[in-house]
Amino acid sequence: MSSNNFYQNQAQDYCEQTFGIDPSSFLLPLTRYLQPGASILDIGCGTGRDMLWLHNKGFYCTGLDCAPALAELARQHTGLPVIEADFESFDFSGLKEDALLMVGALVHVPHEKFKTVFKHMLQALKVQGTILITLKKGQGTEIRSDGREFYLWQKDDLFQTFSDFSLVCLEYFEQESKIRSSDIWMSFVLQRRNPHRQED
Repeated sequence: MSSNNFYQNQAQDYCEQTFGIDPSSFLLPLTRYLQPGASILDIGCGTGRDMLWLHNKGFYCTGLDCAPALAELARQHTGLPVIEADFESFDFSGLKEDALLMVGALVHVPHEKFKTVFKHMLQALKVQGTILITLKKGQGTEIRSDGREFYLWQKDDLFQTFSDFSLVCLEYFEQESKIRSSDIWMSFVLQRRNPHRQED
């Protein structure tokens, strides 16, 4: 089963496993850099847990998820707009968000495609905008019994990638997964800088 099929076919089980997790520990660092009422696009919003938390803190959130079943659950949980789309092909250029949320959104993107997909998403971010992205720490890949393939990262490789896009890391922290203690999530709070930088 591909990752996309998993999230569509197992939406309710996935919701029961993840929706009740308190996201404060990884969302609070992002909010410190946002103005009240800031607009946030939650890419890979899942069942809407993080959108709901941010909405309750006074932020304006829109979700995006490729699995219709998850998108519908997110709408039910939050009452907020959710776009059904594949983030690899969606046209982000019409959006200008204060912040992008990518909590686990890119864990299934192969290493060799990461920069292309990430750059594509950055079209939705305002100048001086902020990003929270979380990825799993490790080497290579991990294939779960449910068929999902996770791509693992080292922080220095990601720091270099973010620097290539003129993104400054405001905060970096690691947390043990609340579902699987063997998994370590790396969180990066980033801000876009040097908007007028000349290309070489």
